[in-house]
Amino acid sequence: MSRAVARRSLPPFLRLRSAVCDDGYWIGRLDHKDWLSPNELLKIFANIRDPSLITSSFKRACDRRDYKPNEALYSIMIDRLASCRRFSDVEELLARARAERFRFSDEFFYRLIKMYGNVANHPEKAIETLFAMPGYNCWPSTKTFNYVLHMLVCKRQYEVVHEVYLSASRLGVTLDTCCFNILVKGLCQFGKFGDAISLLYEMPKQGCVPNVTTYSTLMNFLCQHGQVDKAFELCERMQKEDIVADAVVYNILIAGLCREQRVTEAFNLFKSMVPKGCYPNSGTYQVLLDGLLSSGKFVEAKGLVSMMRAERMRPGFSSFKLLIDGLCSVNCLDDAHLVLKQMVEQGFVPRVDVQTPQIPGLMQTAEKLGHVSMLMNWCSVCKCQQEQPFLQTHKDPSKTK
Repeated sequence: MSRAVARRSLPPFLRLRSAVCDDGYWIGRLDHKDWLSPNELLKIFANIRDPSLITSSFKRACDRRDYKPNEALYSIMIDRLASCRRFSDVEELLARARAERFRFSDEFFYRLIKMYGNVANHPEKAIETLFAMPGYNCWPSTKTFNYVLHMLVCKRQYEVVHEVYLSASRLGVTLDTCCFNILVKGLCQFGKFGDAISLLYEMPKQGCVPNVTTYSTLMNFLCQHGQVDKAFELCERMQKEDIVADAVVYNILIAGLCREQRVTEAFNLFKSMVPKGCYPNSGTYQVLLDGLLSSGKFVEAKGLVSMMRAERMRPGFSSFKLLIDGLCSVNCLDDAHLVLKQMVEQGFVPRVDVQTPQIPGLMQTAEKLGHVSMLMNWCSVCKCQQEQPFLQTHKDPSKTK
């Protein structure tokens, strides 16, 4: 199954590659008097290694009597040229296709627009290509249209997003909920929350219904700007519309509560998830753990780590470090010992240095409280050679006569 997926993800020209690497051999086949089938022509252009030879070879192919343009041939050539960033040659091929009045599919333009956006980092050309599609007798699909919107939001070109959005009717594009979600995300990133909220009322007019992604984007903006209570009001409105909150919504609300040091409320919200049919993911646990640690609730954080282990999830190294240091600071050495063992069992190796001082912290705390035997257990768990000089000067009193 994995091989089939990998094969489908390869560019078309790679599937036709031959062991023969001589460009002269493949270009020479264009001069043969024998008839060349469309598949043979595809193989020729897939095996020309030097991309600078593609356009000149294509002109030779066009002069043949058996030449018949097809989308697969244009796709192979443009894939090759775009991967080498020869976009001037790509424009030349498109001009030729337009002169031939060749009709491309929406999928062809979708790939071409992605090349302009991702490979060339040229969003202006991507927009220009989108607007030029009707000139090739091809109208963009909602998928292609939404990709351009998403690309512009990711590149933070918010002013242009509105211009492209207004062109939907002219391009014959039917707007969907995904389109509006992209707009909501862009407006929130641009700081125009009022305009983003207004889209909730615009969507039904366009035959679209907001979904959990629409609301979670708005709630995330409110939580990041210290308006957690308004985010909960929005969540209640969402639930009244029979939209069920998912783990992403809970993660956003829990993170917002923890950011305002309302950790008890965050923990109660966490405990309410499963009864409502939503199961926490690793992000839920990590957000709540960070909140507990930052507010000094180390015993509760230790309990959450145990819950994570039961669900086969693992905290990060920094969380373990903060938890061990915190438990030591409140003299919970037994709990610190347990967390340290869990840390080692999960494959983390405690380092004894200035940047990660959890082991020296344990040593100092144990020394102050006289728990030398516990310290020796810790060192045996971690196999820390650096503590041996310390242990030689602090013998375990339980083993002395």
